[in-house]
Amino acid sequence: MVNVVKRRKGNQDYYYLYHDSKKGTRKQHEVYLGKVIPEDIEERKKEFALEIEREEWLPALEKIHKNYKKEQNKIPPSIQEKNLKAFSVKFTYNTQRIEGSTLTLKDTILLLEDGLTPSNRPSKDIKETEIHQKLFLEVIKQKEDLSLNVVKKWHKRLFAQTKPDIAGLLRDYDVGIGGSKFMPPSHTSVNLLVNGFFKWYNTNKNKLNPVELASLAHLKFVTIHPFGDGNGRTTRLMMNHVLNKFDYPLLDIDYNDRRSYYNALEKSQTRDDELPFLKWFMKRYLKTYKNYL
Repeated sequence: MVNVVKRRKGNQDYYYLYHDSKKGTRKQHEVYLGKVIPEDIEERKKEFALEIEREEWLPALEKIHKNYKKEQNKIPPSIQEKNLKAFSVKFTYNTQRIEGSTLTLKDTILLLEDGLTPSNRPSKDIKETEIHQKLFLEVIKQKEDLSLNVVKKWHKRLFAQTKPDIAGLLRDYDVGIGGSKFMPPSHTSVNLLVNGFFKWYNTNKNKLNPVELASLAHLKFVTIHPFGDGNGRTTRLMMNHVLNKFDYPLLDIDYNDRRSYYNALEKSQTRDDELPFLKWFMKRYLKTYKNYL
């Protein structure tokens, strides 16, 4: 936890941000603030906490990247293709199930690998599952740069057959999120926020580690909630687009982790603090790829 500490030297008080880490080897961090506590102290505390976490993440992320690329270079293209298709099935199942799809993992495997349509399942769930896998594979292979037009195109592809009235369209009405304390921004702010998001992305895409970039892009975009529905699925596509573009292994957010996933998002959104979701994301990513460490 980051605290403000005061130290007195002579007749003068001096203020510092202080953090005492108890993970493994104990580390103490501090940064001088000045003779008075600055007005933007809360933002400084958040940035200081993030920098401390980065010290833990970055070496591990870079090691994962290095060892993943080394392994991929040894795998024949046909096997890479097979592995990607297997990932696409599981990723499609999880991303759809998180949003309420009734298809089980077995249903999804039979549908996408064997072409067997499950009985007694809504046609909407079946169509969206088939479309999602096709789109995901296209997104991964194209590696086109991220832009508003690209994301709108993804959304239109995902929902043109099942929700044509919202497919590819930024919302001009207010929405809520069921079960969440967070209220998405007013529709009057959507265009401004979306343009700001892509400006942020273009400024930071070559500055931040790609895993942090993917995590923050996920958080920022889904917080805007620019579409009437399908924001989560679109955002998780974006997340893997970013990871793939910079040759990092992809991430599948498991349906069984949905509660902690939503809780982390809600904490960041209601507190206006990126760190809760970043910590959740990094924990999952490092756990998923611990074999590369």
